Amino acid sequence: MLILGIDPGTAIVGYGLVEARPGQTRALVYDCIRTPAGEEPCRRLATIYAGIRELIERLQPETMAVEELFFNKNSKTALAVGQARGVILLAAAHTGLPVAEYTPLEVKQAVAGFGRAPKEQVQRMVQALLGLAEKPRPDDVADALAVAVCHASFAPWLQREKEVAGR
Repeated sequence: MLILGIDPGTAIVGYGLVEARPGQTRALVYDCIRTPAGEEPCRRLATIYAGIRELIERLQPETMAVEELFFNKNSKTALAVGQARGVILLAAAHTGLPVAEYTPLEVKQAVAGFGRAPKEQVQRMVQALLGLAEKPRPDDVADALAVAVCHASFAPWLQREKEVAGR
């Protein structure tokens, strides 16, 4: 299964495409989409939308895994990230790509075994689990790969639940 993991943001959107097979998950492509700091919010969202659409069309993932928004003390930041998540989800919907969403706690639990793991530990675990020579940077890219790895670990269970519900 090809999973496109996304860590939403307005300045940086991390992404990582992983291939998940029984007993093996490997990173194929990972990087980020950046938007200029001084650019109008609507232009930044348009850049994110276009970037995600281009990734979906070029990489042909089977599913997308997106990190859910966590409560942020800065409501302005939370609103902006929520808008970025919105255009990311819209891009997936426009291409017919299924989307799974995970909280930061679920992602950290799946990758590091501890829902409150620090970023450094998540980076090291993503590096180890995917056999990467270096820790993925910036943090947004490591987080996107972690979301994809999280989905790879949950996907078989989700598929079984669908099968059981369909009986």
